[in-house]
Amino acid sequence: MTTVLRRMSPEAFGPVMQASIASYAQENVQAGRWPAEGALERARADFLALLPQGLATPDHHLFEVLAAPEGPVVGHLWLALERRHGDCSAFVYDVEIAPEHRRQGHARRAFQAMEAVAAELGATSIGLHVFAHNPGAQALYQSLGYQVTGINMKKSLPG
Repeated sequence: MTTVLRRMSPEAFGPVMQASIASYAQENVQAGRWPAEGALERARADFLALLPQGLATPDHHLFEVLAAPEGPVVGHLWLALERRHGDCSAFVYDVEIAPEHRRQGHARRAFQAMEAVAAELGATSIGLHVFAHNPGAQALYQSLGYQVTGINMKKSLPG
């Protein structure tokens, strides 16, 4: 099976971003990082800050993940370049494979294709964030060679 990355179309961008914003809000609530009240607005503000020009935002590359060169679309992937201190690294802001297409290797193959794109763009490394409550994603990323670089922790105080 072949998985292909295709530049996201303007038609796909709106619905993908709305779903991503909702998912990001939900993940942050589930992780205990954000209260449920206002989470959607907070997520929307984060996305707007990162993508002020939508698909035209410099150094942000959004892709549809296709199961084969002619489709169908099975998910999406958002990669951004970060240039600091003379280095160019990439960061995966979002990846999602539709539930009915999971466990078929699409995410693994999408990441492998994305690594080649990131290298062509000049990146020397790729980072990402994964929520602690998602051991399946953690296992995938570790199997692809990603290493833990830090651990965020939180303690709620009585109030």
